[in-house]
Amino acid sequence: MALSTRANGVLRANSNSIIWEVLSDMYDPETNPDGYYSVGVAENVLMHEYLLDHLHQHVSLDSKSLTYNDGPSGSKRLKAAMARFLNRRLHPATPLEPHHLILTNGVSAAVEHLSWAFADKGEGILLGRPYYGTFIPDLSVRFGTEVVTVPFGGADPLGADCVDAYRRALTSFEQRTGKKCRALLLCHPHNPLGRCYSRDVLVALMRLCQEHGMHFISDEIYALSVWGGGEFVSALSIDTQGIIDADRVHVLWGMSKDFGANGLRLGALISQGNKDVRAAVDSVALYSYVSGPADHLAANILEDDAYTDEYLRLNCEKLKEAYEYTVGFLAQNQIPYMAGANAGFFLWVDLGTPYLKRHPEAIHADLTEAVMQQLLKNKVFLASGASFGSETPGWFRIIFAHRREYLDEALRRIVAAIQ
Repeated sequence: MALSTRANGVLRANSNSIIWEVLSDMYDPETNPDGYYSVGVAENVLMHEYLLDHLHQHVSLDSKSLTYNDGPSGSKRLKAAMARFLNRRLHPATPLEPHHLILTNGVSAAVEHLSWAFADKGEGILLGRPYYGTFIPDLSVRFGTEVVTVPFGGADPLGADCVDAYRRALTSFEQRTGKKCRALLLCHPHNPLGRCYSRDVLVALMRLCQEHGMHFISDEIYALSVWGGGEFVSALSIDTQGIIDADRVHVLWGMSKDFGANGLRLGALISQGNKDVRAAVDSVALYSYVSGPADHLAANILEDDAYTDEYLRLNCEKLKEAYEYTVGFLAQNQIPYMAGANAGFFLWVDLGTPYLKRHPEAIHADLTEAVMQQLLKNKVFLASGASFGSETPGWFRIIFAHRREYLDEALRRIVAAIQ
């Protein structure tokens, strides 16, 4: 059957994607003992039992949860609960109000909405390398937005020098294509590097956006998973006066990461100063409708201050323990990794260097792919740096937010794969 040009393009782009095959063949000690160990998908399972206990105790759905509720952009109850929760946690310069939020079935949908709202086909959105791999299809697949990836050439992607790199990339794109860059997208805290942008860098990037008439988008889906000290500064907490027009600043958050609930499918687009963006996205929010039961369950959690405070405290404690265990294992096995992580649940690791020591012939091969094939042979899955825009071959992202015995076996298999 003939497909559209865009559908055929997606089929070709996804022809080498392994992730869905892995997820359909996951290890289970009883039902699938020969399945994959996955430490490649950004899921935090450390607090699942704690979260499920609360969910089970407070499930009391009414008939409204089986209707269209208050409309496609989320219920009044959940918007109020989330605005109050984020006011407590992110300390916005201007307090959030419920109407500042558009709720979506996951943050990917919110990213896609902003790509649709800001950029016409062929126009650009800036994205620094390495990046969260799924940002590329989120931004580009359905609307033809050009993702302008930004190399840093060995400089710190989150450091003060990054601003000049963004400026060079947007200037090059605009001169080469005659098209405009419409926005700059950050993942803050950063995935896969596990670090936070400083206030000074956020302000400098906001000034760059103001200078070039771009929108500033801060995806803060890991904002409350900062476990290693240091300050997390939300873009919402910055008084934009004299820095950037308030209607150019947009923040994303959701339940998937900080509350270990990817499957709940609940995100939020926060655009305090731009009612036109909210109205435009609201007009197409039918395509990212939050389910009534998910809306109800999320509101139950976010309205319970004592529970959320203790949940987040315990979660950060467990993440720190898992991180320290994982870097200890890597050091013991002489596997290099990017030091300095203090947020999220991932490590950026160099498997290429130790692999080349044992397989020098691979210097002429696609190093990342060679390592990936060995990992898959050992039935362990990591996210490939090639899919994350890594500027150096052989880098991968390891997720450490797993139960100890599962993590142990996955790490053992990684070592076996590169030896």
